[in-house]
Amino acid sequence: MRLQRCAFIALCTVLGLASSAHLRAQRLPLEPLHDTGQSVTGAFEGWFKNQDGTFSLLFGYYNRNQKQDLEIPVGPNNHMDPGGPDQGQPTHFLPGRVWGLFTVTVPADFGTNKLTWTLISNGQTLSVPGSLNPLWEINAFHEPTTGNTPPVIRFTEGKSVQGPRPISTVLSANVAKPVTLTVSVSDDATMPLIGTTGMDRPKTPPLTVMWSKFRGPGSVTFAEPKPVVQLAQGDTKGGVSGTATTTATFSEPGDYVLYVVANDWSGVGGHGYQCCWTNALVKVSVKQ
Repeated sequence: MRLQRCAFIALCTVLGLASSAHLRAQRLPLEPLHDTGQSVTGAFEGWFKNQDGTFSLLFGYYNRNQKQDLEIPVGPNNHMDPGGPDQGQPTHFLPGRVWGLFTVTVPADFGTNKLTWTLISNGQTLSVPGSLNPLWEINAFHEPTTGNTPPVIRFTEGKSVQGPRPISTVLSANVAKPVTLTVSVSDDATMPLIGTTGMDRPKTPPLTVMWSKFRGPGSVTFAEPKPVVQLAQGDTKGGVSGTATTTATFSEPGDYVLYVVANDWSGVGGHGYQCCWTNALVKVSVKQ
């Protein structure tokens, strides 16, 4: 049942979860892929309850372009309602599907209300509603089939986070001068369930890290957007840990937000289970 639900989520994402009028205006999902000129739509991944009684609505997106990053500033073309337009959503959109990269916290009495994310890109308007519909409840911190949990991301000053509710740290930089980005990551190294044969050890690394621009006025160049996690030796109880380092260079001054995601063996999108990955943000003030 859970796998069927995940397949349904993926299908709804491809269709954009748009209104019927907007949906009719879109091409069929089986059309040939395009490098540029296509739309981007938000993706509602589901919701989970927080310890303080509030709820988190988890969103990602799908950029239908294969080679075109999109910049959509918060405002008329990128807004969340009610309470918007700014609810912490990205303004920079990478090509393809990006899973659950930010959450919006709603109060304990949110009830049957909805939070709608609207994006207008390349002349197309698409909206996705988020709600507390029981069908969309997820467990982003524990995958019940295998017991897998998300990795932990730690910054050098001691801040740490596990799961999709990102923490942030602050850095400063100068235009055209690389700034070093280092994160420590650890994981329980639980293997995903593959097929019906049980636990097979994947051939991919047990921990991966990826950096991207989340917001900012100019371009950001990463020396290595997917730096290799240098694993520590002597990890016990089956867990793994290590560090990953890269640099970021900024094209112009201003305030930027960088996004880093850590994935375990379950891979991007959590192997279809809406678990287990971890998000963090780095706010960078860039001067001339």
